[in-house]
Amino acid sequence: MRIEQARQAARRWVLEEGVALPGFGGAFLTGSALWADPGAELAPSSDVDVMVIADPPARIGKFRYEGVLLEVSWLPRLGSAHEVLSDYHLAGSFHLPCVLADPTGRLTELQRIVARDFAERPWILARCTDAMDRVRGWINAMDESAPLHDQVNSWLFGTGVTTHVLLVAGLRNPTVRKRYAAVRELLAERGRHDYHEVLLDLLGCAEMSRERVERHLDALEIVFDAAAPVAAPSYRFASDISAVARPPAIDGSRELIGCGLHREAVFWVAATYARCLAKRAVAGLAGYEDGFLELLGDLGAATFADRRRRGDRVLASLPGLWQTAMSLC
Repeated sequence: MRIEQARQAARRWVLEEGVALPGFGGAFLTGSALWADPGAELAPSSDVDVMVIADPPARIGKFRYEGVLLEVSWLPRLGSAHEVLSDYHLAGSFHLPCVLADPTGRLTELQRIVARDFAERPWILARCTDAMDRVRGWINAMDESAPLHDQVNSWLFGTGVTTHVLLVAGLRNPTVRKRYAAVRELLAERGRHDYHEVLLDLLGCAEMSRERVERHLDALEIVFDAAAPVAAPSYRFASDISAVARPPAIDGSRELIGCGLHREAVFWVAATYARCLAKRAVAGLAGYEDGFLELLGDLGAATFADRRRRGDRVLASLPGLWQTAMSLC
């Protein structure tokens, strides 16, 4: 299926089902399917992200519709054009023709303004600052009393958002799952491949072999299949750990490894592992922690003290990260 066909399927879902959500205020595309060439093929491991404006919340998640894997998220409202232009995720959507449904006309007007001003340097700097603040926020939120998966997420996502600072500076898609592959491509194009090694070193996988990453993915596959059928409706990412979500979670990582990007696959392997354990924990289930601890050990993040040290390294790297970002914009 072509990207444009998948986008149209998303539009039909919005117009046929999404508009019936309580408090529906519109919907727009976001994510990689929005940024991609409309004539390109939608990879089997890819989904199409739809953001719905709804209040009360519309907790829907991942599901198949007309053969397309949709992921529907929600926002209660959108701020001003200036607020959207300063938010690196929202601006990344609204600088492109993203609107799927707009009962009030406000989303269309926001899209017009953001598309016009998106590449202006003050707004680029504002979005880079937004990403830098998120790095600090994640790292500083690490809490030794929290469950292991939550501790790891604070360190892991704080570290991973360093890639977004650079992707935002380069006017690229701040993608989630493929963030390290995307920043690798950007830095190589700009003659700064050396800095990609810095990012991988901050994550702890710069020296990790393909065989080692494959071992961790094999272990993840087992826990994923154990967590997928577990009922945990209160868990925010429950649909990400489900049979329908297996292609992006597992197959997508195997695709990266097969392309020689095994180190770039590590971030999502670790994030998915944490989500599997979190979903099981919400349902009152334990087990499968040994493989996760082995992965954390390879990343130099096995204990809270290790994660704190690694987080402090990320914070110490921020001046150099900002300097690199400024060289890209």
